This record gives sequence, C-alpha cells and structure tokens, in this order.
Amino acid sequence: MSLSHLSLSNVRCIESADLAIPDGLTLLWGPNGSGKTSVLEAIYILGRGRSFRIRNSERLIRYGQTQLRVIGQVSGPLSDTKTLGVEVSRTGTIARIAGRPADSLAELSSTFAVQVIDPGVHRLVEEGGYRRRRWMDWAVFHVEPQFVETWLRYMRTVKQRNAALKLDSDQAAVWDPELARLGESIATYRGRLLEALQPYWQEEVAALSGLDVELHYQRGWSQDHTLEEALVASRARDATRHLTHTGPHRADVALRLHSRSARDVLSRGQQKLVAIAMTLAQLRLLQQVSNLVPTLLLDDPAAELDGEHLERFIARVALLRCQRVVTSLHAESRLFGAPDRTFCVERGRVQPL
Repeated sequence: MSLSHLSLSNVRCIESADLAIPDGLTLLWGPNGSGKTSVLEAIYILGRGRSFRIRNSERLIRYGQTQLRVIGQVSGPLSDTKTLGVEVSRTGTIARIAGRPADSLAELSSTFAVQVIDPGVHRLVEEGGYRRRRWMDWAVFHVEPQFVETWLRYMRTVKQRNAALKLDSDQAAVWDPELARLGESIATYRGRLLEALQPYWQEEVAALSGLDVELHYQRGWSQDHTLEEALVASRARDATRHLTHTGPHRADVALRLHSRSARDVLSRGQQKLVAIAMTLAQLRLLQQVSNLVPTLLLDDPAAELDGEHLERFIARVALLRCQRVVTSLHAESRLFGAPDRTFCVERGRVQPL
C-alpha cells in the first residue's frame, strides 16, 4: 500500500502540515534546517512507530509541546484505503489502524511498508549488530507470518530468564527449553530470508560499488551446537552478569571483503554504497516474493557520492516499482526524474507548488 495523504503536527520544527502524496515521485525542497527530513520522519513513523534518526521518540516532539501526531491514509492496489495514526507523548507511543488500537507497533509495517536511504545509511555497515538486526527483521516480518509472534514470545522468555538469573541463577535453566525452541525458529526464519536475498544482494552490490562484498548470517550462537546446548554452556557467565548472552537477540549480518570486516576496510563512501545495496536488495526481494509495493524515502541522496556512483544509484532505484519521496536543496532537482508533486519546505512550513 502507498501513502496518499499525510497530516502531521508538532514534529520537530513543524507545527502542522497536510500533504497529498502521489503514487510516483514527490520532491520536498528547501534550505538546510527547514524541516524536509522531519516530513520524512513523520512518514517513517507511520510505518515503523519510530524515527529512522533517533531511538528516543520523545525528542521528535516540537519544543514546548507535550505530544506529536501523525495521521496518514494508505491505499492498496484494489483502492481499499486505511487510516493510520501515531501519537508520541512523554508517556509513550500509541498507534491506531483504521480507528482501532494496534496490537503492537509492528502491526504498522503490515499495513504500510516504508524504507529509507539517508546520509546516515552507512551506519548499517559501520556500527554494531543492532541496526543490521532491525534491517533483517523488517524483511523477515513481511515474508514469515509467524515471525513477529515468535519474536515477542522469545523476548518475553529472555526477560523471564534474566529475572531468574538475578534472583536465583539455578532457576534460570527452567526457561532454557522454551527459549531454545523459540530461538531456533527465529534463526530458521532469518536464515531462509538471508539465503533468498543472496542473488539480489550480489547483483546490487556489484552494480553499485563494484566490490565483492560478502554477506553472511550469524545466528547468535555456535553453528556446532543447538541453542539449548549453547545456553547450558553459557550459564555460568550468564549467572555472573545476570544476562542471557546467547541466542538470536545477539545475531548479526556480517559483511566481509576478502575475509576482512567490511567496516574496517571500506571508506565512508563505499560503506554508503554497500548499505544502499543492502536496502535495495531487500526491497527487490520483497517485491518478488510478496508483491510488496514499498514507499522509499530518499533524504539528500547525492550526499557523499561522486557523479559516477550517483548515476549508478539513480539507475538502481529506477528499477524499483515504488512510491518515492525525495528531499533536495533545489526546486529544480531532477535526479529521479520530473516529480509528480513538489512541496517547498521553509522554516517549518510545507507548501505545495
């Protein structure tokens, strides 16, 4: 489903704004600090319940206000329309889908699939496993119907085991069989996704960067043992630190170039190209296996890319059949073709042209 209308209030510097969004290309232009990226964050919140820039959603609330609100209408191929709403306050985040409370923020993704490529996309390569797990699990969610419920049950069990480790470490073993059962299922879901992704990944990374970067799934415990065996082996360390150190919550997606960690050998520009390849490969896979039509947010897409690599990036994005919203400093920007609709963003005001 694609976004057809967006209404936001008290998102960073934007007091209020209403935008009619076309299915094709939307351009948001204006000077630095005007609020362009804040509009993208609002769109992202509709599909994820959080920003792509920061973890603490409270920091998105406009100065002097107590809450922010984002409301959007999304339309599918059969013209069915749903209204999504997200409110963020000091007490937390509340989401509604078609007027009813969402069971979880993850439910937003099943209604509105949105992905972003921004100037910080290189952190997908450069930083630790947290970002890569989120990148991986967003795709798994769309192709494995049981994944979200299994993941939520697994994390509840981890919390219960951690609580037992703090009170009486001998009781922690009670949770191991259930933790192992759920964890093995999660690893299976993720493994299938990463295997299916490989041909798309190899094509995208070669086309964008020309580098032979390999992508490997690391499930969070040794390949030589079952998860239950790994939990037993780790129990003494877990008891000392009162934490569960083994399992899919410690999984990662390793990126290697000539047997070395990619983040250790790639430049910032190369890291960005590799991270873009990860994102585009993911979207192409989801379009193929689930007929997903995503919304792709492109924030300052030319940043840190030279002319040749920018052209490659533009060409790869053009292959996607998706709604695109792009920001630029210039109203005449045509990187991705002539926009279907243009908005000027200046000093927190959003005006259609």
